[in-house]
Amino acid sequence: MVLEGSSEALCPPPSLELRPSCNKNQPSPPLGSGSQSHDALCPEDKEPIKYGELIVLGHNGSLASGDKGRRRSRLALYKRPKANGVKPDVIHNVSTPLVSKALSNKSQHSISYTLSRSHSVIVEYTHDPNTDMFQIGRSTESMIDFVVTDTASSGGGGQGQGGANGEGGQSAQSTISRYACRIMCERSAPYTARIYAAGFDSSKNIFLGERAAKWRTSDGLMDGLTTNGVLVMHPAGEFVSEPAPGVWREISVCGNVFALRETRSAQQRGKLVENESNMLQDGSLIDLCGATLLWRTPSGLRHTPTLKQLESLRQELNAARPQCPVGFNTLAFPSLAQRATIDKKQPWVYMNCGHVHGYHKWGFRKEKVGSSAVALTGGGGTAPATTGERECPMCRGVGPYAPLWLGCEGGLYLDAGPPTHAFCPCGHVCSEKTVQGWSQIPLPHGTHAFHAACPFCGTWLTGEQGHIKLIFQGPVD
Repeated sequence: MVLEGSSEALCPPPSLELRPSCNKNQPSPPLGSGSQSHDALCPEDKEPIKYGELIVLGHNGSLASGDKGRRRSRLALYKRPKANGVKPDVIHNVSTPLVSKALSNKSQHSISYTLSRSHSVIVEYTHDPNTDMFQIGRSTESMIDFVVTDTASSGGGGQGQGGANGEGGQSAQSTISRYACRIMCERSAPYTARIYAAGFDSSKNIFLGERAAKWRTSDGLMDGLTTNGVLVMHPAGEFVSEPAPGVWREISVCGNVFALRETRSAQQRGKLVENESNMLQDGSLIDLCGATLLWRTPSGLRHTPTLKQLESLRQELNAARPQCPVGFNTLAFPSLAQRATIDKKQPWVYMNCGHVHGYHKWGFRKEKVGSSAVALTGGGGTAPATTGERECPMCRGVGPYAPLWLGCEGGLYLDAGPPTHAFCPCGHVCSEKTVQGWSQIPLPHGTHAFHAACPFCGTWLTGEQGHIKLIFQGPVD
């Protein structure tokens, strides 16, 4: 940097040694030198240290196009062979026209805060041997470890973010930042993970322009928010034992916690929440304004079913030979790999009562292809021609009628209990504890709306509870 003796430097003094962190009560933010490939995140040690896993909501086990490299629905973060974290080192007050010259050193990480056309503050970062950094964003550049694109939301009764197997793709006008956020993990036990808004670009810089929300902190340092913000909600209790939603907060560039702004991109920041931190815990949700990620810790994942266990649960359901109580034909959940089309033996459910039947074309009461209708495909399949409400022949209850799909993303489960319940109106089946937990969680939508949604497909939940207990008819013989 060539700023310290510059005649263009403004008061206060052009350079200032920073304290260990720009967040008073927390370790320094972790942003590293270049990204490594996904394979590089998983060293070939016998027992690699796993910090945790990130799971994108709305993709039931994989992206529609398949998980490829850094673009996937789930990513495990492992201890890197070599630390790549950085921490704040020196702060410079400079003339804005000199910022580009000051940032010409591409081996130096820095954050630039443009206060006016004539005044900017640049914070230099130095290598931190105690942290690993992982960056998340829409950009496919090499410094991004986890490439995340927008997932389509659903405001009604149709399949939402990706159908049964996740059809979410990048929208025409993405609202996710190219360099959305960064996660710093301590390389020593207890391997604490913290989240920070914004990520370093290919030049190892973060720019907060003149219109971005930014300010000087009480100790003379700088902080700011990104355009659409990074929102985080920590669970109010233990995610797996006592699932209860917390409060959505916004995380700053330096990792401080704030109440939400009036709208997602408002320039006025919310109130500082001093008694909360940016430390991720099992069940923490991260919203990037276009996609929501779930953080699971290794201890939390031990309570969730593996893919092999989910397959065993499916086989147990089918081994019970559930039958349609009217047609008396045997029903069967399709294999976990078959999530694109509806199988002729697939179970269907009346959403208002929970009675499980085979598919049939009678019992219509009214046509209503809208908020009460359900998209009948699991993502790309061919649906029956009509999607009106039906009258259940068992109890005469009238309501949506939808196919059942087993939730295939084990990381979204709260336990490994039997799949006895389904989300309404999409029909994704999982354990009772899982449906009860997720039906309480309001997920961000748009600039200031929140809705509970199915974690497997993103469909907004309907009905009094957002889920239904399934009632199967056993074999007559």
